[in-house]
Amino acid sequence: MDTLQNIFKDFENHLMSDEKPSHYFNKIFKEKNISHQYPFTMLNNLKKVDQSPKHHPEGNVWNHTMLVVDRAAMKKEKSSNPKVFMWSALLHDLGKVPATKVRKGRITAYDHDKFGEKLSRDFLTVFDVEEDFIHRVSKMVRWHMQILFVVKDLPYADIEKMLNDIHLEDMALLSLCDRLGRGPATEEKVTLEEKNVEMFLQKCRAFKG
Repeated sequence: MDTLQNIFKDFENHLMSDEKPSHYFNKIFKEKNISHQYPFTMLNNLKKVDQSPKHHPEGNVWNHTMLVVDRAAMKKEKSSNPKVFMWSALLHDLGKVPATKVRKGRITAYDHDKFGEKLSRDFLTVFDVEEDFIHRVSKMVRWHMQILFVVKDLPYADIEKMLNDIHLEDMALLSLCDRLGRGPATEEKVTLEEKNVEMFLQKCRAFKG
């Protein structure tokens, strides 16, 4: 029987090597009995969480995560730390499990970034990995919604704290993958999201002075 650490290494190998890591994850969570084994239950539970059809036509959080992971695989070499980047993509929406509610007929996931910081840390702490790695991934998860808050000038934006925790360009790259992991990525949609990421970068750089 595979040990937890061996499964972790397999996860990482596919995250770092596959053109489309989703193929591996969809297969292993269907064929192997890891879906009921902690902490992998945290990922499997994403299949049970619905999302707003308006913002996520791809369906549940698992479907979204798989699209994001495949996008991230295409971009990882542009990141300052591809290992942190790919694990952040895989774990970025763990917080939607406790955060998702139906409010007045709408599916919402308020504060899932904050929930996700702790849950991603809980997930990774099970394995024999360095604290610095866990910290970096959990902070990427914590701040992955800032692109929306910053671009729209929402009160939840906290550029100063974010910049103390993460590499700005890495966050912009993850944000782009997250935004494009929602249904078909048309040319129009890609252009729009690239513009949003550029605006995010400009506002953050202006804050830094």
